[in-house]
Amino acid sequence: MVHADPLPILAPAPHPEPGSKVVVGLSGGVDSSVAALRLKRAGYEVIGLFMKNWEEDDGTEYCTALADLADAQAVADRLAIPLETANFAAEYWDAVFEHFLTEYRAGRTPNPDVLCNREIKFNVFQDYAEALGAQWVATGHYADLGRLGSAPCLLRGADDNKDQSYFLHAVPGARFERCLFPLGPTAKPVIREEAAAAGLPTHAKKDSTGICFIGERRFNDFLSRYVQGTPGSVESVEGETLGTHQGLAFYTFGQRQGLGIGGRRDSDGTPWYVVEKDLARNVLLVAQGHEHPALFHDELIAEALNWIGPPPELPLRCTAKIRYRQRDQACDVEALAEGRVRVRFAEAQRAVTPGQWVVFYAGRRCLGGGRILERARSAP
Repeated sequence: MVHADPLPILAPAPHPEPGSKVVVGLSGGVDSSVAALRLKRAGYEVIGLFMKNWEEDDGTEYCTALADLADAQAVADRLAIPLETANFAAEYWDAVFEHFLTEYRAGRTPNPDVLCNREIKFNVFQDYAEALGAQWVATGHYADLGRLGSAPCLLRGADDNKDQSYFLHAVPGARFERCLFPLGPTAKPVIREEAAAAGLPTHAKKDSTGICFIGERRFNDFLSRYVQGTPGSVESVEGETLGTHQGLAFYTFGQRQGLGIGGRRDSDGTPWYVVEKDLARNVLLVAQGHEHPALFHDELIAEALNWIGPPPELPLRCTAKIRYRQRDQACDVEALAEGRVRVRFAEAQRAVTPGQWVVFYAGRRCLGGGRILERARSAP
């Protein structure tokens, strides 16, 4: 078994020469605002670019694009930098949203933020920035970059609570060649203090959460506009019929709320959790108890692998995350056919979810990751 070196010999990422033209993705939030501020203070020629990735075909009640654009313009005015706008809604629909719908229709739970980074922010956005004459691009992500030999490598941000390398793992390494993450070495509270001291109008703006095109509405209300739900039975892992679900697409592994079976007279009050989807029978399987064995798996198969920097030699012992902000989990990774890998965890993982992403780490370095295809339990 090859071990990933937790302290690889990394060179610093290159930086632009003073006066270089840098296009920064300016979203109207505090993070991208401070990224632009730092670039301006570093002596670069900074251009802000506001990306519109979703068409508000149902009005502006849920989508905040208009307010965000106004905030981005206010920041650009404060910094005395130009602000360009670009509409990538068609590209987002084709490359991100269609995949999102396909995965839900197949009973999986996708993470569109990963694809948005790969397909839009570090693909379409970069190409557009180059057309504006950019020599470098920058974003407000909490991540960092280094080099291993001649290849860029992705590093965790200094703020463990805000590190976003998980969402960046699918970006091809070549896209990081001329990229900057000005916030990488900094904790979030410092960013807000810096924004306030500079008089940026976004310094106290609440962080955005959730998926941009859903906003504050109920997720299932939005999803039902695009995905047909076929009701079926809810069964316990012991085979007892407990109720009716509204369509398997509307549930995910480990889900507790919204199952409609909590008030059963014979229940002792212990919560029920989704543990499996039987697609062939259109049955949602549930089990009682947060620590029920059916919720745990110690193996998974991943596909669509992307390695950032020199690909590691497999089999490999490293750490991994199967969800954002999860603590690193020790695992072994071995190669399978068709570019897939098998991941065996030292400890069983709760609610391993097909459609989500497993991301691999060696110390600070994010090695890359892949999409979870299926999960399993090791033979005793």
